[in-house]
Amino acid sequence: MKSFLCCDVAMEGQKPYLAMLFIQFVYAGMALFSKAAIAKGMNPYVFVVYRQAFASLALAPIAFFFERKKDAPLSYNLLCKIFFISLCGITLSLNLYYVAINYTSATFAAATTNLIPAITFIMAALLRMESITVKHLHGMAKVLGATVGVCGALVFAFVKGPPIKLYWYSRTEKSSSNSSILGSSGVEWIKGSLFMLLANSAWSLWLVLQGPIIKQYQAKLRLTALQCFFSCLQSTVVAIAVERHPSAWKIGWDIHLLSVAYCGIIVTGITYWLQVWAIEKKGPVFTSMFTPLALIITAIISAFLWKESLYCGSIGGAILLVGGLYSVLWGKNKEDSKSEMDKQRQVTKEEVILECITHD
Repeated sequence: MKSFLCCDVAMEGQKPYLAMLFIQFVYAGMALFSKAAIAKGMNPYVFVVYRQAFASLALAPIAFFFERKKDAPLSYNLLCKIFFISLCGITLSLNLYYVAINYTSATFAAATTNLIPAITFIMAALLRMESITVKHLHGMAKVLGATVGVCGALVFAFVKGPPIKLYWYSRTEKSSSNSSILGSSGVEWIKGSLFMLLANSAWSLWLVLQGPIIKQYQAKLRLTALQCFFSCLQSTVVAIAVERHPSAWKIGWDIHLLSVAYCGIIVTGITYWLQVWAIEKKGPVFTSMFTPLALIITAIISAFLWKESLYCGSIGGAILLVGGLYSVLWGKNKEDSKSEMDKQRQVTKEEVILECITHD
């Protein structure tokens, strides 16, 4: 019986890790489906509207069914906060991301997206939601791991080196990662870089702000559904302002419908809720540190499905990514264990004092 309880406790502790791994696989699928839909001519702003609409429609009945008995009052002030967080984290980040791609390249976008862990760590530290104690080994591991992880992401995206010729590799096939930026002027590149930095900063801010908002509104499914609904309204305004042709809103039984349904129901709906749950359990920095894994998963899936070649630089970057991720997670675990031990010692000390007072 004791061993069964220990296993149950151990499995409970592994759930945030499993959830984040699942999320990165889903995000890898999102990159593949989104790329296919937009390559087929779908407007990216309209794409955001449809994916948020699918997410809202999917989450609303689920939230009502599972949380109908949960007492979570929604004040006007709290509603305004949720609206603001939706605007910063979902609407702005998604739309700015697609604007940035128009000025730069998909490779640059994939690389800079992996700066999210570093931006989140800095934001959380500035807001005093994440501690930086370089005097301790676990604090140094967190800082060093974040730095190594970002370097690994940049190496993975930009450093190719010689190709690794696997059994499916063919000389006649060229990887999509070899595509260069044609016709992009220096001014456009700088503009796109700034837009991408804003998009990543907006998403990092969303991750950081989820912690405080969860404490005020603990119905996580309803919270996610509300954010998706507000984002859908906000994205609709953006799309109408940018795209005036009604034909851009038409959608049929094709890759467009499949992509927005996948990105809306699975990505925006389920994974956003899982991220909110993981943030509540482990914090925003823990959640953001898994972001670079989606790039690795996408490359591996592309290599199998489209016979794209892998490069030595990509393998080296992947090793740095995983090493940096492990370092941060190790530091977080040590920090959490130390915090738990300090709390236990405090409780024990208070019990001893109380026992002495009672005995006297």
